[in-house]
Amino acid sequence: MSSFSDSNLVKKFAELNTTQQSIQTLSLWLIHHRKHSKTIIQVWYRELEKAKPSKRLTFIYLANDVIQNSKKKGPEFSKDFAHILPDAFSQAAKDADDKMKASLGRVINIWRERGVYDKNFTKRLRQCCMLSDAPGATEHSAKPAKPAKAEPAAKSEPKKSKKNEQEFSLRQEIEAMGAQLPANVDAEDLVQRLSDLENSASCDASVRERIAALPPEVSDISVLDKIQDRDSAEKLSDKVDEAALILNEYNRRLVSELEERKKVARMLRSFILSQQKQVSETEKSLKDMKSKLEHVNSVRQELMSHIKNLPDLTLLPDVTGGLAPLPSAGDLFSLGNH
Repeated sequence: MSSFSDSNLVKKFAELNTTQQSIQTLSLWLIHHRKHSKTIIQVWYRELEKAKPSKRLTFIYLANDVIQNSKKKGPEFSKDFAHILPDAFSQAAKDADDKMKASLGRVINIWRERGVYDKNFTKRLRQCCMLSDAPGATEHSAKPAKPAKAEPAAKSEPKKSKKNEQEFSLRQEIEAMGAQLPANVDAEDLVQRLSDLENSASCDASVRERIAALPPEVSDISVLDKIQDRDSAEKLSDKVDEAALILNEYNRRLVSELEERKKVARMLRSFILSQQKQVSETEKSLKDMKSKLEHVNSVRQELMSHIKNLPDLTLLPDVTGGLAPLPSAGDLFSLGNH
């Protein structure tokens, strides 16, 4: 990766565009230079202020990618960004249309749902964008409802609802799985699967850095117009083949990871439901045992009270010491003869 400098940083921000590749490539570069996080964020905010309204949202998307993907390497960015984000969202919302405000609201919702920032902080960010604080209401609050007058508006509605379906929180997605949940989830197996996900494709920073370091000509079709000879074409072909190999393998791993995460999500949901059932049964059992204990304690108290009311035999007089012994059978016969 290229070395860090203020001029190089400004240049990279200037080259930033709305494509996912551009955002992720710059995000990886910034995370790589996270020891300069304070400088990066200062320049980021300065360039956001100077940017056109349409590009300010891209700066917010970049911040989102950096904050979320840098968590495992250190908290520098999430902490340092927190100081400037209210001002940044105020700037981004300035002169923004309803669609852009809705996009800002979605970023805030993601941070709230995933615990990136707490409820009070995300509420403050929504206020900076002049959005309602109702979770999930971003799109509706940012844009007042209008009666459908033209056919294009009616056609765009299904696309909007489809997009909203894809923006369910993880909790909603898991709960929506319903009947697909597996039974009798083994706790050790679940823990092992969760541990394995720590080494999944999306956490493989080395491969992501290799992809970010791919030469720009492998994804720029305009380079073809500059090729003048066969040798240059073959060199470019080799680079493209190498890039395709890396990307195909990484995409295969991502697909596999996605399927595994869905399985783990179903297992987690099933395990949580089983634990909730056990908690309910244990609470019921505990209630029954408490009732029985109260009954036993009541009987015990009555028994102790009864014992206290019984006479103490040690305090009674000795009725056997002063009496003559009973006559024997011989004595009785002798008395009869007289």
